[in-house]
Amino acid sequence: MLTLEWESEGLQTVGIVVIICASLKLLHLLGLIDFSEDSVEDEMETATARHRPETLELLEAQSKFTKKELQILYRGFKNECPSGIVNEETFKEIYSQFFPQGDSTTYAHFLFNAFDTDHNGCVSFEDFVMGLSILLRGTVQEKLNWAFNLYDINKDGYITKEEMLDIMKAIYDMMGKCTYPVVKEDAPRQHVETFFQKMDKNKDGVVTMDEFIESCQKDENIMQSMQLFENVI
Repeated sequence: MLTLEWESEGLQTVGIVVIICASLKLLHLLGLIDFSEDSVEDEMETATARHRPETLELLEAQSKFTKKELQILYRGFKNECPSGIVNEETFKEIYSQFFPQGDSTTYAHFLFNAFDTDHNGCVSFEDFVMGLSILLRGTVQEKLNWAFNLYDINKDGYITKEEMLDIMKAIYDMMGKCTYPVVKEDAPRQHVETFFQKMDKNKDGVVTMDEFIESCQKDENIMQSMQLFENVI
């Protein structure tokens, strides 16, 4: 049974960090099979899939991964997504395997949109790598920017109570009945109120990126949670 500290002040960010890291670790393990450097290079050069990935050298320059780490990620991504891209439905199917005890559909939708930065309805290997580069190797500022973007569902530069409630409900739905202690039905709304009391400095009913980052940087729990990304790969 999974135990979560639902009363933590850093719940929203910590919860997202833990959930993402769990799935990233699994994808990493999927890539841990024997292969040579040349074989991966050849696969990328001769790919006949719909989407042909950029060369490892270019991705290495654009991201914070080494060539060897990119090879591991590519093999894992290709195992799950042979076409070279993943659409939202496939993303949801993959995520449901990580959280069979709950309904991860809505959270997977939000997470997919965070990785799909150009909003073309699919996540390529490049999208995947650049997202992980921020989550695993980015600065605290970059990681918090990414987290804010996940909460900012309509991408208007503000987090509203409705958006935060949608995210919190999605997390609770995904965790299903495997939380201890068992959470109350109104817990998501209570956590949203706590979040806004803490983050909404000028009490205008929305949280800006500056307010979000400033509050997170002052929270020891949230800053410690950022370290969970560092050694996944």
